[in-house]
Amino acid sequence: MILATWNVNSLTVRLSQVLDWLAANPVDVLALQELKMTDDKFPHAAFAQAGYATQCFGQKTYNGVALISRASAMDVVKNIPGFEDDLARVLSGTFALNTEANIRVIGAYFPNGQEPGSDKFEYKLAWLKALRTWVRAELQMHPNLVLMGDYNITFDDADVWDPVGMRDQIHCTDEERYELNSLISLGLHDAHRLFTQPAKSYSWWDYRDFGFKRNRGMRIDHILLSNTLKASAKACWIDKTPRKNERPSDHTPVIVELC
Repeated sequence: MILATWNVNSLTVRLSQVLDWLAANPVDVLALQELKMTDDKFPHAAFAQAGYATQCFGQKTYNGVALISRASAMDVVKNIPGFEDDLARVLSGTFALNTEANIRVIGAYFPNGQEPGSDKFEYKLAWLKALRTWVRAELQMHPNLVLMGDYNITFDDADVWDPVGMRDQIHCTDEERYELNSLISLGLHDAHRLFTQPAKSYSWWDYRDFGFKRNRGMRIDHILLSNTLKASAKACWIDKTPRKNERPSDHTPVIVELC
């Protein structure tokens, strides 16, 4: 099974890019973030024609998530149960892994947080705490669990092109990294770091100042695997190819292969 996550920064703008990528990379489940469209505008027919089932949780502006999959999702849940939120950030579904087991996939668009000390930053921390509580319960019910998406958090300095300049800035604060590592402490594993990776491997680059060309990026898109799935991980990589497209997203896909 191959799973991927991609913040497309507007599916309206980049639908053709997503379909082209799926044609070249026929993954089993693709989690999308930042659809920037309402549910009634979601292109279900285009994905169906390409052989994919779809679940979406849309919203205008800067949110919206979807699960694009070969098999239909079961037990679909939107957002974090018990956490009041009018923003479309989380979409979960269960998929057939094999004849004996299923896999629970949580696709999420973590809050940006804007800047430390702001109301949006406090919302981000509260959201992260609620996510951790819910994922702990999900792991009890679904040992085969993947949490993937745009986390808007780096693990450490290795995930940042300029760790000195970004120290204590959004995506790189101690508070955010504490919450990210608290997810790890539940028994999750950063799929990317299960394997040897090239230095300065990033998944996001600013559109400004030739960020991608100069590789001035950050690794803020992650795939976390439960203990039971860690043993079946064969590879994890960042596909930089879509970032070279005309009018690309500022993010690029992250992929994990499970045996």
